[in-house]
Amino acid sequence: MKIITHSPEETIKTAEKLGSLLRAGDMIAYRGGLGAGKTTFTRGIALGMKLGDNVSSPTFALVNEYCGEKMNLYHFDMYRIESEADLESTGFYDYPFEDNVAAVEWSENIAAYLPEHTIYITINTIGENDREIIIEDGGRFADSWN
Repeated sequence: MKIITHSPEETIKTAEKLGSLLRAGDMIAYRGGLGAGKTTFTRGIALGMKLGDNVSSPTFALVNEYCGEKMNLYHFDMYRIESEADLESTGFYDYPFEDNVAAVEWSENIAAYLPEHTIYITINTIGENDREIIIEDGGRFADSWN
């Protein structure tokens, strides 16, 4: 599924809709260059999950956790991860993913370790504020955008 947005606000609204459809155990893997809008998209996911919009880039923390009444959102930055040993040192495997949702920036660096049913979000910059958002979800959310 491909969606074009023309502002950060539209990107957030798209992600908010997706966030409202997520369920425990979902893993979001982002693809997109620096400044493409991965953290902006995560802000929308958090809003859709009713977690608020106080989302910031996990660049220096490696992971930010946003807590909700029913589910948490774990927001990872894997930019500096180069091996499974690096991934393990982040504590990635210790998070209770089956009961929560995770969003992974720079997922390319850990592609071999992502679960089979990962939802891939590719964000391409096509203009100053324009983004092409490609959601690969095995068709799970297709009816939600019709």
